[in-house]
Amino acid sequence: MYKILLVEDEPHLLELYQEELQDEGYEVMSTMDGEEAVLLTKKNLPDLVVLDIKIKKLHGLEVLKKIKEFNKDLPVVLNSAYETFKSDFSSWIADAYLIKSSNLAELKEKIAELLVI
Repeated sequence: MYKILLVEDEPHLLELYQEELQDEGYEVMSTMDGEEAVLLTKKNLPDLVVLDIKIKKLHGLEVLKKIKEFNKDLPVVLNSAYETFKSDFSSWIADAYLIKSSNLAELKEKIAELLVI
């Protein structure tokens, strides 16, 4: 079973994404906090991270940088409501950049692709 770390600052989206990904058969850890996301990545070694950009305590792009410094091969999907961050060079080290949607088909497809399912 693949383990996914979900980092999302909106409680209703966190719950929706967590339920949907668990229904797909993934083990899901979640947090709303950037600093905790870095700690969970190091402690629990997820197979993939779904990362919001505007989150508490540590900006998502900084979390991305710290995760990639720790494990450059860990797939990270930036999942943001803001398309503007796509042009930020620091977002380019992510493995994918998706715009948030209540339809999670694109996110699920990208996760499956990155985990080579």
